[in-house]
Amino acid sequence: MSKTRAVKFSDAEIRRQAADPAVHDLRDPRHPGLYLRFGQDRQRGSWYLVKGKAWNHIARFPDLGAAAVLAELPALRQRLLRDSSATVALGGLATCGQLIDWYGNRMSLDRSLSAKRKAGAKSAIKCHLKPRLENVPVRELTAAVLDKELMWPCQQELSLSYVHQLFVLLVVAFLQAYKLGLIDKNPMADMKFVDFTKARIMPKAARLRGVHLVEVVPMLTDLFESRPGEAMLAIMMLCHGTRVGETRMARWSDISIPDGEWFIAAENTKTRTEHRLPLTAQAKALLTRYRAIQISQGYEGIYLFPSRRGRAISEGQASAVFSRIGQGEWTSHDLRKVARTAWTDLGIDGHIGEMLLNHSLGKIASTYINTQARAQRLAALEKWHNWLDERGFKSIHNLTDTQYEDSQNPVQATGGVGCEPVSNIVNGEVSK
Repeated sequence: MSKTRAVKFSDAEIRRQAADPAVHDLRDPRHPGLYLRFGQDRQRGSWYLVKGKAWNHIARFPDLGAAAVLAELPALRQRLLRDSSATVALGGLATCGQLIDWYGNRMSLDRSLSAKRKAGAKSAIKCHLKPRLENVPVRELTAAVLDKELMWPCQQELSLSYVHQLFVLLVVAFLQAYKLGLIDKNPMADMKFVDFTKARIMPKAARLRGVHLVEVVPMLTDLFESRPGEAMLAIMMLCHGTRVGETRMARWSDISIPDGEWFIAAENTKTRTEHRLPLTAQAKALLTRYRAIQISQGYEGIYLFPSRRGRAISEGQASAVFSRIGQGEWTSHDLRKVARTAWTDLGIDGHIGEMLLNHSLGKIASTYINTQARAQRLAALEKWHNWLDERGFKSIHNLTDTQYEDSQNPVQATGGVGCEPVSNIVNGEVSK
């Protein structure tokens, strides 16, 4: 009995035939010259393209399934037709699943990306891209296939903005693979998001407006008395328009009261550029009071917002804080939004507002505007914090009128807790 059996190639058929130890090779009459030879364990095998007496090894099974090999077969035949001695081994990125896995691993090792960005990409790949596109051969990925398998099903379940993120991730992955020669053609080169939907991606509506701060600021004042750490996280974001990620990782060594500056390291920012925020008199007093509370409670560590393990609170812990504070009515990002909106309403220059938010100013602006505009940014924050004072902020920082007039005076902590002058408390670590 022949050890070679003719079948219609499919992964399911190959696994059925693997159960018969009498079968050594498989072939498909529809594709002359293509063979699958089983390995000793019968779970794996090798693909061959036979021309004359030469058995040209193509790839391993199940690393490359039947659909992927059949998709590449015409190109392999052309390669052998042009040069009978040419190598026809496939590089391993024959399916979309393999390409996505390759790019996901590449992102995980990219030091220029934040942990949050890596986690987001990993989730997108695991939950959406791989399940829907894993077995699609790269050569067969057309706009119609992408629409059927990914874009249209996803828009029924996910927000349009997230579907756009999935599309962009896929575009970048294919472009990178093509540039490195891992695929010989980029099937997504001419695809655009508008090819799949004409719906516009609308920005999320602000759930926190300036008029709400009349209630929110007093609420934070009360919370500061019972849970100062949670209140302080929200207050710092509201006062400076910072992101939750860069705020939760703040260190006391990054706060300089004498210099009036909060330094945020590049690795903690979304834009991967360091951020320096001037501190107003109110912010200095607030930080002093908060540090004094920490010390009175026995914490003299390096973080403004420490976890029980001694590190900065995690993203999940920070999210839980705002779930409790906002009670589902607003999120941490709404604090940043309301600050930016209020700055515009207060007449603060738009360019200064963007600098305070640490937004990218664009290539042209970055080239021609070589200044940090510290004085203008400080003036903007002073106007903002004065506005917040009228809505209850003054009750949190407890700054006196005298200290308003002369912000260079050392600000004393309230409550009689053991607190040294500010320069020894905030500008670096407390030594014992």
